[in-house]
Amino acid sequence: MILDTFEEFAAALPSYSALVGLDLGEKTIGVAVSDRIGAVATPLETIRRKKFTLDSARLLEIIKEREVGGILLGLPRNMDGSEGARCQSTRAFARNLTRLTELPIGFWDERLSTVAAEKALLEADTSRKRRSEVIDHVAASYILQGALDRMRHLGNG
Repeated sequence: MILDTFEEFAAALPSYSALVGLDLGEKTIGVAVSDRIGAVATPLETIRRKKFTLDSARLLEIIKEREVGGILLGLPRNMDGSEGARCQSTRAFARNLTRLTELPIGFWDERLSTVAAEKALLEADTSRKRRSEVIDHVAASYILQGALDRMRHLGNG
């Protein structure tokens, strides 16, 4: 079930279940998971994309292992807020996922997540090789953490 607004997505989530955050790239999918109370996002792994059936099978394994209650996809809008080909690809991935799971699926504006992840890894003095290995799932954790922080403020303002 794809929910168009973030507020609808947040309202559809079961209480005390983890969320999975995805940073979809052309060659990889960065995966991050939250704790059950929705406070902290943790980078988990990067899936090397092969084809949708294999990629989604790994995602569904993670979802089952972690008892995930919702899926959040980073939506790579253009800097002016418009949606281009990468957003269309992300939305198509979400539509394909709805055939495989009943979980709520939502989107989070990810415009600066990879930039923030790269900056954090540089500040941590991470080697170039290691940065290229972890950047996608670190970016996914930035996407998920932004959404978790926003959820905490929904209904409190």
